[in-house]
Amino acid sequence: MTTLEQRPGLLLRILPPGLYAGRASKLIERSALAYSRMWLVFVSGVFEPLFYLVAFQIGFGKLVSEVAGPDGRPMSYVAFVAPALLASSAMNGAVFDSTFNVFFKFRYAKTYDAMLATPIGPLDIAIGEISWAVLRGGMYGVAFFAVMLAMGLVTSWWAILLVPVALLVAFAFAAIGMACATFLRSPSQFDYINLAVMPMFLFSTTFYPLSVYPEPLRVVVQCFPLYHGVQLMRELATGALHVGMLGHLAYLAALAVVGVWAAARRLTHLLLR
Repeated sequence: MTTLEQRPGLLLRILPPGLYAGRASKLIERSALAYSRMWLVFVSGVFEPLFYLVAFQIGFGKLVSEVAGPDGRPMSYVAFVAPALLASSAMNGAVFDSTFNVFFKFRYAKTYDAMLATPIGPLDIAIGEISWAVLRGGMYGVAFFAVMLAMGLVTSWWAILLVPVALLVAFAFAAIGMACATFLRSPSQFDYINLAVMPMFLFSTTFYPLSVYPEPLRVVVQCFPLYHGVQLMRELATGALHVGMLGHLAYLAALAVVGVWAAARRLTHLLLR
């Protein structure tokens, strides 16, 4: 009997590491243990969009009472903004974990180098870290959805799908965020991340409809990933369903797939060169 027959697990160790996975759950377990003593930091991201929502409820919402909804019917301005802030909350949670944390583990702590000394491979690392970022973004989305329910901002039964969409938004941004983090070489370069996230938050029809933009700018806005998440959530929250929603879903799903592939490829190149 050969050595490989006696120890079938050895075959996985000699295969090209990008070709196997299955231990991504170990990275999720590690992250959960690491955050168990820092839970306040973990949940802090819920409050920023929540403060925006409360501010619009008691402040700006008093000045702008109603706007046209996705189906053309009037709706309260706060109900118009709330689904967009939910999408932004999922984005923020996923981006933070998939960029700042990944960068530190990769460049300074050398956590991934140590992991590769075990049966864990680059694809496991990519899937595990992205999954944890999705969980964080999803938790922010669930908490924000609960606030929307409490404030009476949910007007359709279809709004229950806001939570799965929040997970998809988090998945897309976590995957792309991790891929981008592998290109960063110093903490100062996180300004580039902020430079991308902040304009998306402000201009992805978060606070006003697409129709306010000049025609050339509408095309640019429609290229933003957050725009597709915002549109999906706003249409589900109001029950304004249409076939075009499948395009938003396809955009976010494709972004997630490309991000996972790019992150795994970059890790394979950088850690095993």
